[in-house]
Amino acid sequence: MPPVYLDNNATTRAHPLVVAAMLPFFSGQFGNASSAHAFGREVAPALKQARHNVQALIGAAFDHEIIFTSGATESDNTAILSALAVQVGRDEIVTTAVEHPAVLSLAEELGRRGSKIHIIPVDASGRLDIEAYRNALSRRTSIASVMWANNETGTIFPVKSLAKMARSVGALFHTDAVQAVGRIPIDLKTTDIDMLSLSGHKLHGPKGIGALYVRNDIKFRPLILGGAQERRRRAGTQNVPGIIGLGKAAQLAAADLMQEQMQIGPLRDRLEQGILALGCCTVLGDIKSRLPNTSNIAFEHLEAEAMVHHLNRSGIAVSLGSACASGSMEPSHVLRAMRVPPAILRGAVRFSLSRETVPDEIGRVLQVLPDITAKQRALRRACQERAGESSQLTELP
Repeated sequence: MPPVYLDNNATTRAHPLVVAAMLPFFSGQFGNASSAHAFGREVAPALKQARHNVQALIGAAFDHEIIFTSGATESDNTAILSALAVQVGRDEIVTTAVEHPAVLSLAEELGRRGSKIHIIPVDASGRLDIEAYRNALSRRTSIASVMWANNETGTIFPVKSLAKMARSVGALFHTDAVQAVGRIPIDLKTTDIDMLSLSGHKLHGPKGIGALYVRNDIKFRPLILGGAQERRRRAGTQNVPGIIGLGKAAQLAAADLMQEQMQIGPLRDRLEQGILALGCCTVLGDIKSRLPNTSNIAFEHLEAEAMVHHLNRSGIAVSLGSACASGSMEPSHVLRAMRVPPAILRGAVRFSLSRETVPDEIGRVLQVLPDITAKQRALRRACQERAGESSQLTELP
């Protein structure tokens, strides 16, 4: 049977139309976009169209507000470091306990260098402590960086109101919108958001390309210095095939956004209801406000690592959580921040769908999962019984 891929929050398959759009720019139209001759000039219209496509997807006012980068990690770092550089007299950063490592690792490093970092907690559903956020903002705040939607639970944060609060104290506001872009409607023109990060490979585009939205009227300091590319805001020869691929992916995502809302959500709900019917499991995150494609389900007294392994042997790809935390035996920082109870903390499995997911794939998961969970629970009971017998033997005189 064909494999079932339900790990789309880690990465998505590049759409065939994206690949087709990119191919000419590896050979026939291979020119450097900065070159003055015909080979370079013929690339310019395609780059402009790609920039316009990204602008349209996120509702930016101008296409020159889009800076192409190597991915969201670079975009996140650029946004935060730029804010610290241009906000004179402001050396404090406000962020959350459940951010992606691209933000939290930088915040930790900046804290070691002397910046004051405010880490805002979340509740058991992954919702931000709004009052703590409000109290952390001050005239010393340089930037507040809050993700639009969490990559592990799908919980959506109220970034529009958070941006307005940041602006009220003169601070800049950045959002890592990697999981949100292309999955929920975004119209930056109606918000106070100053900077936004996105990544191509999360919306059926190529890896190694992303973008940073920078509002037209704010000061900006480049992270990478060199040539005059990207209006002198990001030096380095432009990744033309990647940019074209991101632009095409943005165009397709905008066209399919209604499908994302109307088809993927019900498929996710069907999957979730079928799993919950097995008993002894819990949905993690804010079920009233989350991405339509994401379900993080914790299985009581089971090891998620074993679940993922056995699902993989059945041809079904799911995740322990963030792909950036794979290989770690420790529960994710997101689940720890949510204070998930010990009985289910190590049993959390993330299922993340895409617009390529079909009903038969959901049916296949629901077909194999009962046997996997039953065997895992039987194995656990057997281990407990053996442990009990061993304990009784050691107590004999």
